[in-house]
Amino acid sequence: MAKSKFNEKIERIAISDIRRFDEEVSAIPDILKLTLGEPDFKTPEHIKKAAIKAIEADHSHYSPTGGIMPLRAAAAAYYNEKYDLNYTPEQVVTTVGATEAIAASLQTVLNPDETVIVPTPIFPLYIPITKINDGRVILTDTSADGFILTAARLRKIIAEYPLAKVKAVVLNYPCNPTGVTYSRKQLAELAAVIREQGLWVISDEIYAELTYAKKHVSMASILPEQTILVTGLSKSHAMTGWRMGFILGPQDFIDQALKAHQNMVTSATTSVQFAGLEAMQNGKQDSVPMRKEYARRRDFLIKELTQLGFQMASPDGAFYLFAKIPANCPQSSWKFVRDLAHQARVALIPGISFGPGGEGYVRLSYAASYESLVEAVKRIRGYVTARGPVEPAAK
Repeated sequence: MAKSKFNEKIERIAISDIRRFDEEVSAIPDILKLTLGEPDFKTPEHIKKAAIKAIEADHSHYSPTGGIMPLRAAAAAYYNEKYDLNYTPEQVVTTVGATEAIAASLQTVLNPDETVIVPTPIFPLYIPITKINDGRVILTDTSADGFILTAARLRKIIAEYPLAKVKAVVLNYPCNPTGVTYSRKQLAELAAVIREQGLWVISDEIYAELTYAKKHVSMASILPEQTILVTGLSKSHAMTGWRMGFILGPQDFIDQALKAHQNMVTSATTSVQFAGLEAMQNGKQDSVPMRKEYARRRDFLIKELTQLGFQMASPDGAFYLFAKIPANCPQSSWKFVRDLAHQARVALIPGISFGPGGEGYVRLSYAASYESLVEAVKRIRGYVTARGPVEPAAK
């Protein structure tokens, strides 16, 4: 039998719908793209200057695998202070963004055919990474529960798949794409099930500093012995392109995760680590003006889009709205976003790209200027009202 030319697991994985559609609509003249989770803010000046200083000081060699120790210590202190945690510097791995943190974490805990429970709608990254690592995925639609994975549903899933060899549960909150987050009570109820079942929880809290009405509660403050905390500076400090992420977790897990991380990237970029050190030591409030502006944009969009018949998930954090398509428009999320892009020159992401529970919705990123959002609403209004009478959504 002829050997396959490529890794069959890679061949079965598709290119990201989100990236592919963003590229597709980029060719449309005067398109307004509300597609990607890319903050429109600039990286704070003091962080840029720290990176320049590091380069000028010839910090251009390999760092220790887990990152320079001052940064690991600063990261532990930063997250301990903000979220009532208790990590030591040795319990931190500096990664090439949260994406590598997720990949290294899943590689560390998964054996072949072990299963990861992934609540949807969710940013789909966790699914292909699990499959690349010979794991299996159970997707669970949370739309009937307000886009929250409840403890009752988690118990039900585990009971329904007695042979699944469930190893881990993914949490992503505030959530991409819904903006929904978890309360302490909801997390405590989930933690009781996870503790009882002896599972890992991979808690992706990259949007933790972009919460609005209530303070973010980390799962690591409730279940530290079984929580793998994934975080980073991309969203909190407008540093997406710097690729500065972290894994924090129990020491026995970190000791193994360092091996996965080392064999993926050796270590994170050294000069970027000095920029991260500056962010964590002197940029603890850098996210505050961003958060205030995101809240202003969110409130504007909810007010305007609700009048056009869009029904929203409760957006408590991040910078996305997950909106149900108005009844007078195409209900296929792919048809809606393509029509909107070509006819109104506004690009959104189809809800189906985020898994079960996403069809009939679209994701709108408000990590764009207020002026762009005003114009986008004007164009969306023209598209929706041209299709017949509009019934404002219930608030």
